[in-house]
Amino acid sequence: MIPIPQYPIYSATLDLLGGQKVGYMLDEKSGWDCTMEQMEQSLADAKRRGIKVNSFVLINPGNPTGQVLPKESVRDIVRFCAKHKLVLLADEVYQENVYDEKAEFYSTKRAAFDAGLLENDDIELFSFHSTSKGVYGECGRRGGYMELTGIDPDVHDHLYKLASASLCSTVSGQIMTSLMVRGPEPGDESYESHEGEKAAIFSSLKRRAKILSDGLNEIPGFSCQPAQGSMYCFPSVRIPQGAIDEARNQGVTPDTLYSVSLLQKTGVCVVPASGFGQEKGRYGFRTTFLPPENEMKRVVGEIQDHHTAFVAKYSN
Repeated sequence: MIPIPQYPIYSATLDLLGGQKVGYMLDEKSGWDCTMEQMEQSLADAKRRGIKVNSFVLINPGNPTGQVLPKESVRDIVRFCAKHKLVLLADEVYQENVYDEKAEFYSTKRAAFDAGLLENDDIELFSFHSTSKGVYGECGRRGGYMELTGIDPDVHDHLYKLASASLCSTVSGQIMTSLMVRGPEPGDESYESHEGEKAAIFSSLKRRAKILSDGLNEIPGFSCQPAQGSMYCFPSVRIPQGAIDEARNQGVTPDTLYSVSLLQKTGVCVVPASGFGQEKGRYGFRTTFLPPENEMKRVVGEIQDHHTAFVAKYSN
């Protein structure tokens, strides 16, 4: 089971391995939350189609949606996976990127502990974190880790065999991972500079998240949930019927037509929302707030100017 919308690596990997995708919808109107009712319905529908579901993917904070799930939703997910004997794959690579002061990252392992599921090995859990994402954002370093909780020792052995047969992370990637999980301590020579740089990066990301989500919401025809975490906004965009018809003529999705037009007219590169999955009739895109802080308002302005021209072109 994978969330819809979702980071495409999960659906692509399932396609590569010949697996079956079972989507569970995130509710945009409630800040991209998920409910037990929706998860149960998706699982029941899959079983009726003869699909044997064996695992569940959670992305929290969300990619591409940027939400931070409330504690009760995370508890529901761990209970759901334990109830149905689903292996839980917890993508938690943006756990330090929480900008909304009312939100709090709540790990699946902590939720499983609080629910009493770890005492008797009632849940199988893989937790992921990475230096390529999060506050560090060192994509080229290729460092990260996977923690296994409640997993059979034989599975451990097979995973180590698979890992041993592959190339390992670079030395710099391994160093970055070590710093991420066990950074300098108070009194160390690099402690103050490390913490200062990290705080500066986080504060800038927090400001950029607000500039982008607030700015997109001011554009007529746009609706964007606040970016509580990660580094993405996933706005919904009202697209004229003329553009929908033109996209059909070109054999592309309407938000692909829109995104290519935005790139060609402004140089702003976004990813069509159709690549992540979404409700039928919804159009939009995923964008980051990674451009330099002093350029974010200009980027929002160019998106607005393009949208005005795009709507005018395809409304006639």
